[in-house]
Amino acid sequence: MNNCSAQRFTADPPQIRTGGYCRKCDQEHWLGPGNTVPHCRSLMHHLARRQTINLFSTGLEESVALETAPLFGPARGKMFGVMECLAPDGTTVIVHAFSGQYNGLWLVDGWAPPLFEVDEFLAMTVDTEKQIKQIGRQIDQCQPHSFDWLALRQERRHISRTLMGDIQSLYMLHNFRGEKATIHEAFFGTNGIPTGTGDCCAPKLLNFAAQRKLHPLGISEFFWGRENKSGGQRHTVFSSSCAEKCQPILGFMLCGLDTSGNNGKKGDNA
Repeated sequence: MNNCSAQRFTADPPQIRTGGYCRKCDQEHWLGPGNTVPHCRSLMHHLARRQTINLFSTGLEESVALETAPLFGPARGKMFGVMECLAPDGTTVIVHAFSGQYNGLWLVDGWAPPLFEVDEFLAMTVDTEKQIKQIGRQIDQCQPHSFDWLALRQERRHISRTLMGDIQSLYMLHNFRGEKATIHEAFFGTNGIPTGTGDCCAPKLLNFAAQRKLHPLGISEFFWGRENKSGGQRHTVFSSSCAEKCQPILGFMLCGLDTSGNNGKKGDNA
C-alpha cells in the first residue's frame, strides 16, 4: 500500500520557498530548495523500501514505533523535510525532520529535535493531560447540553488553553544573527498563535542549523502517507512553508542568513 513506484518520485515539484516576515528587522527572508529535492527523493525511496523512518535501518529488529504503516491508516500522513547545509569546515551536511511527534516520539536518532527540551515538556504536561482526560470521561457521563455538561466542557477548554500557552512558552527559536526568542516574541500575526506552531519541519531544521552554526543552502518538504482530512496534503507532493503556522516565525528564524544565492528573494538578508 505504501510501496510507491520510483516514477512517483520523479515529477518536478512546484516552486518551493521557506520563509516569512521578520518583525524584528522589518524584512522578509526566504530560502529556496537549493539541491534538496534529490535528497528528498532519496528519503522517499528509503521510506518506501524500508517502511521505517529509521535512517540507520538494517532491515533487522526494526522498532515498531518507527514504522511508516500508520501513516497510511486512520492517523494519516505527515510532512517530512530535508535541509542541505555547509558546516564551518566547508563540508556538506544533510539534516532530516518530521513534523510534530512520530508515533508519540519527539526524539528519534537522525532527525532534528523539537524547539523545546522534551523533559521540560513532559514534566509540564503529564499531570494536566491526565486531568483533561478525566474531565472528558465526566463529560461522557453527563446528559448532553445539561448544566454539568456545559460547565465541564468550559472547564476543559480553559485548562487546555492555559496548558497550550504554557507549552508555547517552552519553545525557543534561534536565528542566524545569534539571537533567540520565544514563539510569542517572534510570531508575526494578529489572530493568536495556532496550536502546533513551531512543530513543522522547517522550524526544526532551521533551529538545528542556527544552534550548530550550520549555513543552510536549501530546504524542501513533502507529504508522506494518506492524504490529510482536508485533502490539501497528498502523498509524495512537495509544498512550501505553510502561511498559518510557519511563515509567521520563519522570517525571524532566517534573519541573518544570506539567501541571495539560494532562490530566496534577492538581498533579503543583506
